[in-house]
This record gives sequence, structure tokens and C-alpha cells, in this order.
Amino acid sequence: MHFESVVCLRQLVEPEARQSRASSNQAFASGCLASAGSRSLASVQLYVIARHGESTLNFEQRINGDPSVPVRLTEKGHEESRLLGQQIAHVPIELCVHTRFGRTQETAEIALEDRDVPFEVDPSLDDIDVGELEGLTLEEYRAWKRAHTRGDAFPGGESLDDAARRYAQAYRDLLERPEASILVVTHEIPLRYAINAADGSDELDGPTRQLANATPYVFDENALTRAVEGILRLT
Repeated sequence: MHFESVVCLRQLVEPEARQSRASSNQAFASGCLASAGSRSLASVQLYVIARHGESTLNFEQRINGDPSVPVRLTEKGHEESRLLGQQIAHVPIELCVHTRFGRTQETAEIALEDRDVPFEVDPSLDDIDVGELEGLTLEEYRAWKRAHTRGDAFPGGESLDDAARRYAQAYRDLLERPEASILVVTHEIPLRYAINAADGSDELDGPTRQLANATPYVFDENALTRAVEGILRLT
């Protein structure tokens, strides 16, 4: 099986339909994720990457780039995480990687409840360190971005390009792991960069821009390799 592009599993299991785990498994096994090829599903390296569920600061539209600041999921975030678990229920996850931010671990724990999957923390996939912009509104953060380049560091933090290169290294490290299927619970920006870079876009922030919380996107080795190469090309 060859994956021509990044695939969103939510396209296969619509939340409104509330499909059963059996029907979800049928959709996955039927080859809906990609066209048929010479390799079997068992031989394909799968990387299921998802943003965390809705957090309290998502709801408040405030910025958080410091993992030491406690930020929990909202009730909606809990439900989104449970739905993520239903969508990947029949994907044989061998490892879960999450960031140092509690909302990613909380999402992963809910999604993988009752599954015997080891967890690892990867700080390289942390959200962007926004320094002195910590806790500001989303609009204030966007206004700062409009007035600066991707190479300008946030005051007391890192630049968007520095963070992007950090994400590229994190994805490269994932490609070198021996596990055949890995769930990664991270943040919107590293996932957005990976999707756009893998699709060959000329910008990391488009055409895919806003990503729903706790929505699983599936990459194979080729797609994640393209993501790494694309991110480095654009930074």
C-alpha cells in the first residue's frame, strides 16, 4: 500500500454518524486510506498525528507556549479525546509520543484508555515558545506575527523558523524509530507545518491553516519524509 498524501481519519469516521468500532475498522482495512499497492498494511510505517483536545486556553483564545503553565482540557476537549480514541481503536498503536504540555498527555490518556501502549515525552514537538507573549490573546499574538518575519524571535522566546526546524528534527527522529505505528499527540502548528510541507506547499501556514482539535492525520514514511524535507526547504 502506498500513501499518496496525508489522510485525515475523521473523513472516514464522521463524528455525527457515531460509527461503531467495527465499521471504523472496516473503513480502515478496506483500503480507504490509500490506493492499493505492492505493500501490505502490516509493512507500512504509520504515524498518526493529532492535535490535543480543546483546552481551557483554546476556549479563552489565549496563547500558551510554556509547558510549566498548567492548562487542562475542557469538557468538550474530553469528548474530542474520546472520539479520537474511537477513530483509532483498530489502528495497532505501538507507541504514543506526546509533548511536555499536560493537554497533550491528557488527550492521549483518554484516547488510549484501556490500551496497553507505552508513552514517551518529546519536548521537540512542544508548542512554540512565545516568551513574553505568554497568556496574551490570540489576536495580540497574530498582530505581533503580522509585524515581524518568521525569522524574528518572540521576545524572550524562539522564532517560528527555529520552531519549524525543531519540528523537522522531531519528525526525522520518529522516522528512525523501530515501531511500526506511532500515535503523536502534539499542537496545531507542528501538525499544520507537517501537512503543508508534505503536500509540497510553498508556505508552512497554508493552504491548510486551522486544524480541528483531536483529529487524527495519518502519514506513512514517504509523507513524513516529505514533511521533513519541506519544512527544511521553507526555513
